[in-house]
Amino acid sequence: MTIALKNGRILTPAGFREGQTLLVDGDRITALLARGDPLPAGAEARDLGGRLLLPGFIDTQVNGGGGVLFNDSPTVDGIRAIGAAHRRFGTTGFLPTLISDDLTVLASAIQAVDAAIAAGVPGVLGIHIEGPFLSEARKGVHDASHFLELDHGMVALLSSLKRGVTLMTLAPEVTSPGVIQRLAAAGVVLAAGHTNATIDEIEAARRHGLTGFTHLFNAMSQLSAREPGAVGAALGDDETYCGIIVDGRHVDPRVLKIALRAKRHERFMLVTDAMPCVGTEATSFQLMGRTICVADGVCVDEQGTLAGTALDMGRAVRNAVAMLGLPATEAVRMASEYPAEFLKLGASHGRLQAGYRADFVVADEALNVEETWIGGTRDLRA
Repeated sequence: MTIALKNGRILTPAGFREGQTLLVDGDRITALLARGDPLPAGAEARDLGGRLLLPGFIDTQVNGGGGVLFNDSPTVDGIRAIGAAHRRFGTTGFLPTLISDDLTVLASAIQAVDAAIAAGVPGVLGIHIEGPFLSEARKGVHDASHFLELDHGMVALLSSLKRGVTLMTLAPEVTSPGVIQRLAAAGVVLAAGHTNATIDEIEAARRHGLTGFTHLFNAMSQLSAREPGAVGAALGDDETYCGIIVDGRHVDPRVLKIALRAKRHERFMLVTDAMPCVGTEATSFQLMGRTICVADGVCVDEQGTLAGTALDMGRAVRNAVAMLGLPATEAVRMASEYPAEFLKLGASHGRLQAGYRADFVVADEALNVEETWIGGTRDLRA
């Protein structure tokens, strides 16, 4: 049955439009009707009451949610619980993210994501492998005892996901351009992160297939007078994508404003780097045997090191408006269209237009999420 969503402010590629009607049949958007166009026979009309209709949010970095850490529960049920927790906040597509761990856990995580996609778990688009091929000098909260050099023998495992997208965060200095090239040729989307690389090392990786940067500014070599580092490489290359955490703590909003002036907005993506506390009232959780405390939306270990976030995508979008001064249209695109393009899903996800997945969000004027639709199925905000 066709569902007709009318009387909303729909975010189209041309901006917000009133008077149009979005038609959904099954898991696809079939049309955007102009004002006055008749509805198809038998269509079920739903009045949005002037609310916002937005493309669903796509989060490329989700460590956990709903009390579940992906590393601790690399299973279909674990992925389902994480997705359900984030769906409440407008996330219609996500990558369960595995931080540095044993290779046996990595293999289990890849198998679980493949099985979750096969089982139709709502929202799961693939996997984000964040480590263990990282720099100890920029380890952040990762356990360096798991770190490994990345060689050709790892390519088969890292590219073994049969369904969905594989995103991998690596430090270019712990591998070779040849390995990066093989991973990219196998379809793995590659981002630099937890890296102490020089700009020359980053640029070599770029020439061989690197296309992104994980949580820009955090856990990477910084921009300085005589060595641009990973930050300088990211800001100086107008084609690479940069994930940004807009929580007011990981990066000073004034620094992010400078970054947004340095390259086109289409290359920035909002990410949460979310931990198990999202969607719960938990004030602490366990991470690799360490207690992480959650206070005022911030996650830190016993030494005060930031350990992911308590951020959800709905709040990330609102923060991008409030903290960075972005218009709502651009903040939403950073949470939908741009990450879809980064993941090479831009032909099917991230926009409200005919032929695209029926993944979208109904929100009030202040961008508070009220409904989340995944594949044409509605879930009301609890």
